[in-house]
Amino acid sequence: MGEEWAVKASGLVKRFGDRRVVDGVDIAVPTGAIYGVLGPNGAGKTTTLRMLLGIIEPDEGHRTLLGFDSPRDASDHVGYLPEERGLYPAMKAREAIAFMGALRGLDWKTGRARAVTLMEGAGLGHAVDEKIRKLSKGMAQLVQLLGSVVHQPDLLVLDEPFSGLDPVNQERLEKLILVERDRGASILFSTHIMSHAERLCDRLAIIAGGKRRFEGTVDDARGVLPQRVHYTPHRPDPAIRGVLPPDALPDRDGWRFELPGGGIETLLVRLIDAGYGISGLSIERPGLHEAFVRIVGQQEAQP
Repeated sequence: MGEEWAVKASGLVKRFGDRRVVDGVDIAVPTGAIYGVLGPNGAGKTTTLRMLLGIIEPDEGHRTLLGFDSPRDASDHVGYLPEERGLYPAMKAREAIAFMGALRGLDWKTGRARAVTLMEGAGLGHAVDEKIRKLSKGMAQLVQLLGSVVHQPDLLVLDEPFSGLDPVNQERLEKLILVERDRGASILFSTHIMSHAERLCDRLAIIAGGKRRFEGTVDDARGVLPQRVHYTPHRPDPAIRGVLPPDALPDRDGWRFELPGGGIETLLVRLIDAGYGISGLSIERPGLHEAFVRIVGQQEAQP
């Protein structure tokens, strides 16, 4: 494509009645990256994606998609899995995938051939000629995803793709996303499930209450919270509290506290000199879920 950004948007606003569902959101998806839009249910994620794709128009703001000022001009180069799933139940899986490709300009013969290859790669080769109505919910959802990539889009947009999938199909979906990224596609997906974003995303935005609260890498997000230390002495002694940092709290067989600003070394020397020793020591980084709650606030983090 030759573009630095697969998606670029600034100041997106969408009102429904007197309510701002999206309130000045900026999004910048680097070409070839996996980019997550995170937020609780009702945060404005779906509305933001629909504005980026040109399904609905923003009340304010500007966006480009694959270098096009009008997102609809890029539609044949985009794959989209909406939050509301929908396939014709009487269609066979292979035909459903080919049909979705045809809607994006792919010829029928090529679509049917690619459908078989994609289904076999996703572990669904046995269901190529099964009708959609006979597939499990998870299998049907994967078929719809394959239909959104069969025309080999430059940009793949997935709205809550993991919702309702069992762990096996969630793993299959993660692999499919990575395959598409390795093929050269840019991936933009929304989710409220932190674990998938933590494993997949090169960059992410966190949206709550219609506003963007954070943008950066997963490590940047984790960095809003200090690292935690779990320390176990050789022998229990209540007097050790006088040596430990003020925020230290008992935890299992040891103590837990924030990593001191100057590092752990000085504290360890004090503990050894005082005769407490070190039976166990670990320094743990906060997870994305913890960072998410800190960024958006405990109340807004709830669905």
